[in-house]
Amino acid sequence: MFKDLEKQIQKAVATYWRVRSTQSMKQKSTERIDQGARSAVTGGAHMDGFVDLISHLIEQLDIPQSCIHRSSKLELPGFFRPTKEWDLLVVKNGQLLAAMEFKSQVGPSFGNNFNNRTEEAMGSAVDLWTAYRESAFNSTIKPWLGYLFLLEDCEGSNKPVKVQEPHFPVLTEFKGASYAKRYEIFCRKLVRERHYSNAAFLMSDAKKGLKGKYSQPAGDLTFEFFAHSLAGQLMSIKGSLK
Repeated sequence: MFKDLEKQIQKAVATYWRVRSTQSMKQKSTERIDQGARSAVTGGAHMDGFVDLISHLIEQLDIPQSCIHRSSKLELPGFFRPTKEWDLLVVKNGQLLAAMEFKSQVGPSFGNNFNNRTEEAMGSAVDLWTAYRESAFNSTIKPWLGYLFLLEDCEGSNKPVKVQEPHFPVLTEFKGASYAKRYEIFCRKLVRERHYSNAAFLMSDAKKGLKGKYSQPAGDLTFEFFAHSLAGQLMSIKGSLK
């Protein structure tokens, strides 16, 4: 369905690492260095390569550019809060067709950030679907909700992590699982529990990533599957919205 998708994914990965590097260098040059690895992410825009890629793929489905929101008008009404700003929205004729989040994490603080990322993703989904139930938007069409995550491929993300079990045992799949494995499990469960329509999980090394190198640890969480799931949703309903 999509031409040269592999090359486009590689370009998005390379853009991610290039933007991170550029932002970090700029902050160091102005002597405003954030604690830890935050200097490379507080400037934003590091996932713009993926936002651009998905936007381009949507355009190939004959969805007008005016329906694709990637830099402004990204707020949707919530149930537990007034609004939530998403990373990419597709809205046509007053109907929300798709909403997406694009997130990432690099070391060294994988532990604290893992908890923050998982809580954020789950909370956003619960808020959106509850607002949808209460007719905050769409009364008929169920929107497509997507979650894409890029994790640094390094020793810290791949080594086994101990779990604390002071009162009750944790689920078996988490015992000895690395942060990479935890993110894979998390993304899979987001879809299986129907919090998100589809999720993609990619890993990339900081050095090789500048050349677009990446891996996809799970066959059910690939970018290709993510993109085709989104395309299937949009193609199935766009005709009824003309």
